[in-house]
Amino acid sequence: MTTAEHLETIDRLREQEFPPEPVRTGGNSSGPGFHLVQLALTRGFWDDDGSGRIEAADQIGAEYGALAQAATDRWGEPQVFSLGTLRERGFAGEEIPQPWDELGSSTDHVHLWRVGAHWLVVYVAQWAGEDPYQLMAGVTVTDPP
Repeated sequence: MTTAEHLETIDRLREQEFPPEPVRTGGNSSGPGFHLVQLALTRGFWDDDGSGRIEAADQIGAEYGALAQAATDRWGEPQVFSLGTLRERGFAGEEIPQPWDELGSSTDHVHLWRVGAHWLVVYVAQWAGEDPYQLMAGVTVTDPP
């Protein structure tokens, strides 16, 4: 997909109703007040000697940078929101609302824009060291905690 197609996906997410219960399909998840979608996926690194990981990180990083810049051009300067403290708060027993709990489990930071009633997020997720990188986008009405 191109950067323009990624922006179209985000626009569609802004128009979609949120489901009343959590739903996960492939790399996508939705629930009350949020949608998170996978825009691009690298290969996994289970049998990698390290070289493939570097190439994949460069590729997904370039796609992430292009999407963040296109979103900035459209919606203005983002907040770069660190999620490290969310993860720590969750480990300490605090209940973190979705989608912020899922975001904090899969990435260190997001680019975040406030557009009308929605927060828009763009980020790169990786669940574990051998898992693929995922270029992700999301829409939520839930304020960052």
